Amino acid sequence: MSDTGVRALFVDIGGVLATNGWDTDSREAAVEHFELDARAIDSRHRLMFELFETGKVSWKQYLDRVVFNVPRPFTYDEFTRFVLAHSRPYPEMIELVRRAKQNHGLKVVVVSNEGHELTEYRLKLLDLASVADIFVCSCFVRLRKPDADIFRLACDLAQVAPREVVYIEDRSMFVEVAATLGIRGIVHRGVETTRAALAELGLYEKPAAFVA
Repeated sequence: MSDTGVRALFVDIGGVLATNGWDTDSREAAVEHFELDARAIDSRHRLMFELFETGKVSWKQYLDRVVFNVPRPFTYDEFTRFVLAHSRPYPEMIELVRRAKQNHGLKVVVVSNEGHELTEYRLKLLDLASVADIFVCSCFVRLRKPDADIFRLACDLAQVAPREVVYIEDRSMFVEVAATLGIRGIVHRGVETTRAALAELGLYEKPAAFVA
């Protein structure tokens, strides 16, 4: 165990380690690019997104019901490529997590809401298997944030107590829910503020000053 008392770092993907996958901004970009009816897409998305994120319907089934419920002048593959192209890593944050893990012997647990196909694509894109030890993704575990049970499950799988966890997440509500279990949270607003928050917890060491 780290001498800080922290044994595990829970971390979100979208908005923390990378751009968001299929969020409001992505949907708005797709609506504009493919000239879709924003209100209709949003209405159908709201009915389907929980099933998609908990792995109960596939990406294709989701699209069949949300986008391709009527004939379109573009294909499923064209739409999917457009969506995937919006996923970009945040290398500084990935390296920050990697460094905290290596320096303090932490378990890194990804706790993320995302559908199965997008999750698999993004895990490979970010090479998160080289950083994280456990993946508690909504599509794998059939639970999604803000359900507190997903954090309980993450603690069970990592074999840590909530008080031994620090959780990095860009959505303050999810941090608040985790806090009810005793999990300390950092609301991520950028790499510098998160680095400073980790430093306050003893999980980030500033490089020694160069001495001539």
